[in-house]
Order: sequence, then C-alpha cells, then structure tokens
Amino acid sequence: MGLLKTEKKAPLAWRMQPDNLGEFVGQTHILGDGKPLREAIERDSIVSLILYGPPGSGKTALAHIIARKTHAHFIALNAVTSGIADIKDALKEAREASRAILFIDEIHRFNKLQQDALLPDVESGIATLIGASTQNPFFSIIPALSSRSMIFQFFPLKESEIRILLEKALTDNEKGLGELNIKLEPDAADYIASTSEGDARRALNTLEMGVVIMRSRSLSVYDIQLAKEVLQKKSLYYSEDEHYDTISAFIKSMRGGEPDAVLYWLARMLEAGENPLYIARRMIICASEDVGNADPRALQLAVSALHAVESIGLPEGRIPLAQAAIYIAMAPKSNSSYKGIENALSSVREERLSPVPSHLKSANYKGAARLSAGIGYKYPHNYKGHFVDQQYMINNKVFFFPSDQGFEKIFKKRLSKRRSR
Repeated sequence: MGLLKTEKKAPLAWRMQPDNLGEFVGQTHILGDGKPLREAIERDSIVSLILYGPPGSGKTALAHIIARKTHAHFIALNAVTSGIADIKDALKEAREASRAILFIDEIHRFNKLQQDALLPDVESGIATLIGASTQNPFFSIIPALSSRSMIFQFFPLKESEIRILLEKALTDNEKGLGELNIKLEPDAADYIASTSEGDARRALNTLEMGVVIMRSRSLSVYDIQLAKEVLQKKSLYYSEDEHYDTISAFIKSMRGGEPDAVLYWLARMLEAGENPLYIARRMIICASEDVGNADPRALQLAVSALHAVESIGLPEGRIPLAQAAIYIAMAPKSNSSYKGIENALSSVREERLSPVPSHLKSANYKGAARLSAGIGYKYPHNYKGHFVDQQYMINNKVFFFPSDQGFEKIFKKRLSKRRSR
C-alpha cells in the first residue's frame, strides 16, 4: 500500500466532512428534501440556530456546509478557547460586514456573562448565530438567547448511516482512503457501526487507526479481530443530559417493576463511570417514595446497599446495588407516605396553622401546670392494645391514605377502625 498524500495529514474524520447537503449523511428529519432547515440553507436565508445533539452527529459539519453555501461573512469561534475579548472582536467584525453569521462550537461551555455578551447583536440581527451544543440548550443556554434561536435536535447516526460513511471513506480517493485499496470485511463494518454509538467521528477514527496498524503489519484486509483490537473497550457517551436521562429511566423502571430494565440502566451508568453513591442515594429515595410502607424492607435494603458500596467500592459494589435495585423493582408499591407528607406540607404552607392541643404540650418545666400544659394527656401504654382515643390535632384533617398494597393493608384496616370512631 502506498503512503498517504501529505495533504491528508489531517484526521480522516475531519477530511471526510461533507462539502454540501448532497453529501451529508443522517438527520433526515431536519435536512431531508423539503424540510424547512434544508430549504433555508439552500436559499441562504437562515435565522439564528442552536444545533443540539451528541458528538459526531454532524453539527459542526453542517455549520461548515453553511459557511461554504452562504454569501454572508462567516465568523467561527470555539467556546472552549474563546473568552469575552474574542466575542467582542467577533461581534466587531460582524458589525463591519453587511451580513454576518457567527458560528460558536461548544456554545454550552460559555458562561452566562459570555452568553449575555452575544445577546444585543443577535437580537438586533447584526449577527446570525449558529451554536453547536452537546448539552440540552434549555438547560445550558440562557433563555433570552435560546428563545431567539431555532433549536434543532440532532440524533446519533443509524448503523446503516455509519456504514455509508465508512464506505465513502474507503472509496474516496481525494479525501479518504480510496487509493489504498483496503478491503473492510462486512462483519468488521457491522462491528464498528454498532460500537460507535451513532458517532461518525468515532467510527472514522476506528477505521483510520486500524489502517495505521494494517500498514505497519502489511495487511490488506480489515477484519473484525482488528476492529476489536482497535476499540478494546466500548466508550459510552455520557453527557450531563445522559446523566439525568439515564437516572430518570432507572428510577422509573424501578417504580414500574421492570427488573431487566433496571439492571440495564444500572449497567449503563456504572459502565459510563457514574458515581455509585449517587445511584445508591437515588435508590433510597425510590424505596421510600415508591415502595414505602407497602414493604419497609425496601428502604432498609437500599440504605444497606449505600453502606456496602461505601465499604467495598467498585467493582464489587455493583452486586449490592443490583440486589437492592431488583428488590425495589419487585416490591409492592405505594406512594402514600410521599403523598401524605405532601398533603401535610400543603396544609402547613397554605392554611391557618393549628395550635398544639394543651394536653399534648410539653410539661417538663416548672410552672407547666399553671398553663395547663400536659394536663389530661392519656399515656397509650396504660390502655388495652396500647391505644386510647384522644385528640392529636385541633382540626382533625386527614393526610395519610394507605393503599391496599403489601404491609399497608394492615395500616388501612387499622386506620379504618380508628377513623370510624
């Protein structure tokens, strides 16, 4: 195999960026024929945009297509390396142009002050903003800026689309690896496509790294063994959005009683490097909020799992986490404790406060009797069944409504008798 041309020293993923919309692969929900964003780009009439999605989904590539297509003055910044001074210089450059597009890659990395600096010129139309973000713009972009921009969500590429990109890279003589006549076996292509998690950059980097190894070993076939050697361990995309979305799926799966889904989301979090103590704390909340007194052992097991992880750490800590998560998922469910405290808090916050009945007041001080504090209190243990009727609130409001689930059936039966009196 011949040497790569000197102009091909840039990474393959960079070289293979599409030059026009016809070469763009994926995101057909916003860039397919007849879609408004595609038409706006083709007419060179875009408004301010926020392109939001995971790495390698085509956000920066689309910005470069717009840069080639537009007749506007195109200014590019990267939020990782740019500060307020760079923003001011870019906006000054935009004011001097008749029409300007300001592209900011990784815009979610700008703090509020930096984003505020963009607002006047974006609002007045001096600069049309294109921001690329891997973070949810409704969390990472100030509302004043996001409300003035069209937000388009990018999704991970499909495996079929990744395979198209691999084939393009292998057959493109000008930008890709076509001149090397490399044969990529179908199962290797499938493996790269499935393990790249929809990230085109990751897939092309895997292809390129394998080609480097092939050249050093004088190989002509890129097989699945080589692909596995290059990848070694699957890398999981786990942004701040993924952090919140995955823990949400985990909790909702426990609440829904689906242990298989619970184990999958738990594994996703552990493999991505999530803090196991954070997972355990959220399990404690779920055990109390969603299982509660239908099975009090769920809370005990969740707390035990937290202590176990603190004691033994990972990887062994995954076992008590899984044990507790499965128990919570399979336990009978009741949120009556959660609803009960919410009902009581609502009463305290919104209604007139109820005074403490005199017989329930503390009598552990000199002179309490003169204030009638504690007089008339009936000590329940002195009565049959360790229970006696007496008033515990001035306004006898009901906050707790036990369910028919698990252990709470006993509560419901017991309370039904008492309340009927």
